[in-house]
Amino acid sequence: MTPISRSGAGRKKLAALICGALAAGGLAAAGTAALAPGVASASSHREAPLISGTPQYDNTDLYAFVSPDKPDTTTIVANWIPFEEPAGGPNFYQFADDAQYDIHVDNNGDALDDFIFRYTFSTQIKNKKTFLYNTGPVTSLTDPDLNITQSYDIELIKLKKGKKVSETKVADDIPAAPSDVGDASMPDYAKLRSQAIYKTANGGATFAGQADDPFFADLRVFDLLYGGNLSEVGNDTLKGYNVNTIALQVPNDLIRQSKSRPTVGIYSTTQRKNAKGYYTQVSRLGNPLVNEVVNPQKDKDKFNASEPKDDAQFLKNVTEPELPKLIESIYKIKAPKEPRSDLVSVFLTGVKNLNTEQPYAKPSEMLRLNTSIPPTAHPKRLGVLDGDNAGFPNGRRLTDDVIDEALQVMEGELVGSKNDLGDAVDKNDKGFEKYFPYVAEPTSGSRGPLAKGTSGGSDVKNQLGDALQPAGTSSSNNMMLITASAASGVAGVLLIGAGVAWWRRRMTHRPY
Repeated sequence: MTPISRSGAGRKKLAALICGALAAGGLAAAGTAALAPGVASASSHREAPLISGTPQYDNTDLYAFVSPDKPDTTTIVANWIPFEEPAGGPNFYQFADDAQYDIHVDNNGDALDDFIFRYTFSTQIKNKKTFLYNTGPVTSLTDPDLNITQSYDIELIKLKKGKKVSETKVADDIPAAPSDVGDASMPDYAKLRSQAIYKTANGGATFAGQADDPFFADLRVFDLLYGGNLSEVGNDTLKGYNVNTIALQVPNDLIRQSKSRPTVGIYSTTQRKNAKGYYTQVSRLGNPLVNEVVNPQKDKDKFNASEPKDDAQFLKNVTEPELPKLIESIYKIKAPKEPRSDLVSVFLTGVKNLNTEQPYAKPSEMLRLNTSIPPTAHPKRLGVLDGDNAGFPNGRRLTDDVIDEALQVMEGELVGSKNDLGDAVDKNDKGFEKYFPYVAEPTSGSRGPLAKGTSGGSDVKNQLGDALQPAGTSSSNNMMLITASAASGVAGVLLIGAGVAWWRRRMTHRPY
């Protein structure tokens, strides 16, 4: 495709306008403070009524790309549990024990699975008599102070025409990385993450655990559409949130048909065990934003429970999308002519001469990755729209700006309606890593300023009042005050306890 110049001139105004249109189209969110994430909705975060109430099973985003440091492999990153507040204890964030987290691969375009990589988790608790996630500083995944741990198995299921032909255990009892409780609890989180990376026998790798949410976007629309005057734009409202990540690196030759037929379709699902012991699919994700702004309310839960082979039922949502019409009605930007065959190629079949599956591509919603296109040393955030064929919609890299790309495609970029629409957020708040699993480390639960009067190190880290001072300062009067206050508190508790005991004795010996 022909590269398009991106000068940025006039971009801010259009970015603001299109963000307002997103509010009417269904991508909605509340504003967030710099250090305290609030409630929001993005990509596939809380995208459908039923799944929004069960975040452990909720797919948030899916990424698939040829590994930049190992181009003979493909890396798949699938995320769950949206909007993890880093300090959200004492019950921190875990994968569900009663779920099957699946990564599906279709390598011949028939919309039927050829491979399923199935992750199942189990939780271990060392001491059930404490409420704590960890009982001291955690220095390794086997540290006895890490009270709650998770491990997982991976099964590789091979299928033919959608029917299972074999099942092999790829990994067994692999430790998952924990939630990053804080600097005191986990003084070297990078070490814990490295211990959670497991090399598989076939030259691949796997990782499961908490990570920074790699999705970036500005979603402050509830404040009178970005402040009532479109002044609230350009802020990553997902900054500070974490997700639970499954990352899988596999040889290209394992998942593709052949070097001459290199394109694979990839999607992820969650199956939850019901009361009768059967698994039911409750979440599904391929391309970003499909179940948010493409599918209407009546189809959202249905889509999450569906399979790609049945996606003809959603075809009209793609060929006659609602969002461009809303943009036209609100901002007078003319919607492209329907039916939208260009959107069919992006979301359902693959783009010709880029990532169509051979020899036949049945329309079905999933990410499509041409594994023969090598990674670039300098990825362009707009991917294929900017002449970088290693990016979205050829798979999806962590750095791809899918909000801007999807909006520009929706408004006709592929059919001659050139535009610069976007949300003015062009990159993630954290840099991504150069090596597997590539996602950034999670935001720590101890983020934010220290308590008043402290400066770090061994200083007292609380805000009980001016009576508490940094370590090493003169505080005899304050210590007397603290001691007196503590003594008064104990005396008060004793008096209350004595009163309760007297009342119980009196009630026990009532004459009636």
